[in-house]
Amino acid sequence: MSGRLLRLVCTVAVAAGAVLAPLPAAAVPEPEPRERPVADLLTDLQRLYREAEEATETYNATEEKLKEKRAEVSRLDAALSKARLSLYDSRGAAGRLARQQYQHSSTDISPYVRLLLARDPQHALEQGHVIGQLARERAETVGRLTGTEHRADELARKARRALDDQLTLAARQKKNRDAVRGKLVGVEELLASLTAEQLTRLAEFEEKGVEKAQEELTASGALGEDARKPSREGETALRYARRQLGKPYEWGAEGPRTYDCSGLTSRAWAHAGTPIPRTSQEQWARLQRIPLKELRPGDLVIYFPEATHVAIYAGGGKVIEAPRTGERIRISPIAAHPLLGAVRPDDLPGARAPRHAGPAPA
Repeated sequence: MSGRLLRLVCTVAVAAGAVLAPLPAAAVPEPEPRERPVADLLTDLQRLYREAEEATETYNATEEKLKEKRAEVSRLDAALSKARLSLYDSRGAAGRLARQQYQHSSTDISPYVRLLLARDPQHALEQGHVIGQLARERAETVGRLTGTEHRADELARKARRALDDQLTLAARQKKNRDAVRGKLVGVEELLASLTAEQLTRLAEFEEKGVEKAQEELTASGALGEDARKPSREGETALRYARRQLGKPYEWGAEGPRTYDCSGLTSRAWAHAGTPIPRTSQEQWARLQRIPLKELRPGDLVIYFPEATHVAIYAGGGKVIEAPRTGERIRISPIAAHPLLGAVRPDDLPGARAPRHAGPAPA
């Protein structure tokens, strides 16, 4: 092409607003996205499960406080109703006394003057006794009325405060419930993003990790000899837990069809006649701590630094646990999760915190 023709083509292209782009080089295929290592996936999944369980235990703690506050509101309402009924009766008695006083004051001669003019001294004494009795009753009625008014006012203030606290706890409970659901959505999204092959490898990798942790724990001698017998209550709690094997995990559940981790342990011990705190954090904080070497069947094993998971020791280095969402109550190695410590519910009565009125249904 001549220089003149080349200049013409360029002029036309610029006039038309065209942009002359260089010819593309040979197409280079984009690299395929790199598959994340199974170890990283397991770390993320375990973190999400742990956060969900921590949120669940926070929800459970709020739920227990809300139950207590509801009971307090009901008790105060009943006491207030009783006080108001007593106040009504006292005001009725005070009204009768006022009418009597008015009637006596409207007569020409007061009862006291009539007493002085009485011909029969014995009759006069009896009249005096009656008048004294009436005066004492009047004073008692006025005092009772005043005291009942004060008590009714105080009960009304307490009832209002308790109701305000209940509403605050209810709002907190909803916030905690939403937090749990949000954490579980994260778990679901991660699992949904994985292929069947990845899920299989993930499960195998996790199982190998648990086996290794169990072997190391056993070899260390941290569990000591496993020949201890459970207490009578511990054996009853363990039998209850065994009967729940295979039932689904459900966050916030206390049975009898579904359980979360602390719902299972608290119900098992309530069934044994030894009520304990509802949440794993409270179980760790308020029950007697024991060395792992002293574990006996029925004791509780606490996991993670925040005490967000709990299981019941079954002996032989095994525990019964409600593991996590999507799984069922099962027997697991004691080293299935990072160990925090162990507690014994039936050796420290002062540490018990009743949460259930009676044995739970099997």
